[in-house]
Amino acid sequence: METPKIPGPKDQGEREVLEKLIAIRDQLQLRKLDRTTYVRTQDVMILYDQVVEQVRILSELRDGKSVEENRVDRVVDSCFQLLSLFFMTIGRNNEAPAAYALTSTIRRLLDHLAEADLFCAQDLETLSQTLEHLSKIVHNSASTKPSPFLENLIAQRIERCRASLSVLQKKTDEIAEPLRPTADKLVSILRQMAVINTKTKFTPSEIHKREAELKEIGEKRKDGQFVDDDGNVLRGSDNISALLDRCLSYTKIVLERNGQFPEKWKSTYDVLVGIRNELDRLSLTQAWSLRETDLYDYQRQLDKIDESRVDGNWVDDQGQPAELYVQRTLLYLIRRSYGYIYHLMISSEPVSEALLPIYNQLQTLKRCLVEVKNSGGVTSARELYPYSMKLHSIDNMRVDGKFMVGEDIPEGQGSVAELLAECFDLNYELRVAAESSTGSPTPEPHTKSESST
Repeated sequence: METPKIPGPKDQGEREVLEKLIAIRDQLQLRKLDRTTYVRTQDVMILYDQVVEQVRILSELRDGKSVEENRVDRVVDSCFQLLSLFFMTIGRNNEAPAAYALTSTIRRLLDHLAEADLFCAQDLETLSQTLEHLSKIVHNSASTKPSPFLENLIAQRIERCRASLSVLQKKTDEIAEPLRPTADKLVSILRQMAVINTKTKFTPSEIHKREAELKEIGEKRKDGQFVDDDGNVLRGSDNISALLDRCLSYTKIVLERNGQFPEKWKSTYDVLVGIRNELDRLSLTQAWSLRETDLYDYQRQLDKIDESRVDGNWVDDQGQPAELYVQRTLLYLIRRSYGYIYHLMISSEPVSEALLPIYNQLQTLKRCLVEVKNSGGVTSARELYPYSMKLHSIDNMRVDGKFMVGEDIPEGQGSVAELLAECFDLNYELRVAAESSTGSPTPEPHTKSESST
């Protein structure tokens, strides 16, 4: 869980805190693995309070002292990382603890974008919007038992991310507006080639297609420069030309390799390809198969491989650094996997996993009703019976207006109720439109809720 490079704490008090935090982390790990029951809010909050208490003790022990990072800091990070994902799992996405894991992922993404020097304005805009959203969450946290330490910590992490983002944004500002679509196109082509390069079956024709696109872009230059209609060299022309040359160079390397990866790096490559493919699958089936805490193991695997680099590169058993092709390929896989994790986190619904089956059914119903509406509606209200029956059956599950699971009232009641109301409204609109076209009202199907009111 922690790298051997990180020393243990020397202070006796810190060692005691470390032992207790490890025990709490073990409980979080066990709870994460338990799929027999859904995660309850009260279980998470008990462990959250215990971690906050140990962090408070640690802060008092370190007050006024200069302390280097040691194992206790790593375990604190692990605990907060797990708790953050647990807060998403129980539907408390809009509270400060839930922001911790996202700031970790954003920091990784920004570091990799800077290292690769490959990004477009849209990448930065998306991250900027997420950071703004997280900042609002931290400052307006509705947490019942907020931890000032954690909120300050997350606020500091957000500011560090913003500082990194600002540096990258300045680089995009150095490119003239007319050249930015070309820059975005080159970034897209290079990423597409990285995907092709890591497919199970390598197809050279796909690389040749991108190579032709690159040459077409290169032909737009005059005397090696990108110019405007008046023949003036556009700002950032040299940078875009360098990126174009980089893309063309990459096509040659990829074609030479022909999908073959060096054997001594194959084990790391296979692990990263496996992680990327699994995260890709989760991104397609997220609503039905993802428990946010599952992301923790992927994060830690990626962190371990990423942090195993020496001076920015991987080294083999003989201490020899990986060649450029290997380094770029492994870095791409790591960045792509972090990108999937980021997407899965920001797509997490503020609904407890206990209510997700109902929420997902309603989302499917809404999509169906919207599709029916967009395709011209129905000719008869009878065509809406299946939707009406399903909506009423879900509505009848409520007890005193709440969706209960046993004796618990899971988080996300408002989101589910709002979605249910939207579905009822869509269903009603379609029925009214159908009755108007036929000129006669059609009775609704008999339901339990109607018979009891």
